[in-house]
Amino acid sequence: MDYLPLFTHLVDRRCVVVGGGAIALRKAGLLQRAGAKVFVIAPQIMPELQTLAEQSGGSALLRGYKADDLDATALVIAATDDNDVNTQVSRDAQARHIPVNVVDDPALCSVILPSIIDRSPLIIAVGSGGQSPVLVRQLRAKLESTIPAAYGRLAELVVRFRGPVAQRFPDIDERRRFWEEILEGPIGEFVLAGREDVAEAELLQRIAETTPVSSGGEVYLVGAGPGDPDLLTFKALRLMQKADVVLYDRLVATEIVDLTRRDAEKIYVGKARSQHAVPQGDINQLLVDLAQQGKKVLRLKGGDPFIFGRGGEEIEKLAAHNIPFQVVPGITAASGCAAYAGIPLTHRDYAQSVRFVTGHLKDGTMDLPWSELVHPNQTTVFYMGLVGLAEICAQLIAFGRGATTPIAIVQQGTTRHQRVVTGTLATMPDLVANAGIKAPTLIIVGEVVQLREKLNWFEPNA
Repeated sequence: MDYLPLFTHLVDRRCVVVGGGAIALRKAGLLQRAGAKVFVIAPQIMPELQTLAEQSGGSALLRGYKADDLDATALVIAATDDNDVNTQVSRDAQARHIPVNVVDDPALCSVILPSIIDRSPLIIAVGSGGQSPVLVRQLRAKLESTIPAAYGRLAELVVRFRGPVAQRFPDIDERRRFWEEILEGPIGEFVLAGREDVAEAELLQRIAETTPVSSGGEVYLVGAGPGDPDLLTFKALRLMQKADVVLYDRLVATEIVDLTRRDAEKIYVGKARSQHAVPQGDINQLLVDLAQQGKKVLRLKGGDPFIFGRGGEEIEKLAAHNIPFQVVPGITAASGCAAYAGIPLTHRDYAQSVRFVTGHLKDGTMDLPWSELVHPNQTTVFYMGLVGLAEICAQLIAFGRGATTPIAIVQQGTTRHQRVVTGTLATMPDLVANAGIKAPTLIIVGEVVQLREKLNWFEPNA
């Protein structure tokens, strides 16, 4: 993160705009909307800009810029077409420790003005550090279309009732649950529908109720998918933002963990082969304990929680203690990694079935039903099979799969770190050893692998 986003209070504060053209007018307009007193300095100033400055409580000076124009100034914007002037403004401002923005020249800026979605008092800002304004405009357009103007009225409702709600619910967790229930429920819908009077009456009634907000715990078992945050479901994102506590494992990408509520407690319970940060039994009990404390608990698991994710064991424990839970499926590693590797798991000409297999059993052995895994028109996908790769290849050949059967191994599939190695059952162990492949990986065996050369579309390092 090259810039820390900040919101600055500029009401009745002196802000200077150096420049008198259309760009200066646009920047001055933002300052005026923020309540600043705008002082414009330029040899020539558009009439509209002069009027704006005077209406804001500032003034327009028809002359060149001087360093002492920055005295007692909260923010400076240089918007001239003269690079020497812009550079001088930047130097003078930074020497005085005054935030300065030079339009279209990030190198001269100490602050960047983001693209703004104004739903006052709700303000949403999008920035790229001045590096990609076109992309920022596109993102702003998408946000503008998905965030109704009524969200501003919803924010105003919260502002008006913040004090009474804080007095009614002094406990911060209880207060947060109250507002979540209000904003996500019928009262929030009334505001969005333009019925603020009904919403206020309902809210007053809710505040007056003697029954406190329910503090019952709940567990959300959420599949985080194979790694790409864009593959999360809408429901997963919604529950990720509701949780008080997040339990996540090593297969969950950092970018996905970062999408959870910032103030949520985060507990790492990752497990690698024979190396358990927290044993599974302890994880099961921890889910129960946290929920019984009234917490909303997010159990975030890589892939899909019901496909080699041990999700069934976790909710069995919850059900035994009558703890409510929700399960949100995720894209399992097999479908995600195969898709991003350009390998269809089924294909009318090559494979009419697919089988998912764990690369090691609960007792640590590889005593798998090998005779069932060697059908020629079947794709076999091995989860957690990297350590036993040589044994997998040897057993498949021993039970009748041809030594030239195509095989692929996908490392960190769907992410920008994805690597794919293809070969045959005979050659793959040496290929993987020479390539330095490391977990997490997925192994795909079958004729469909040969389609990768034609169908490969995802180039993470391109």
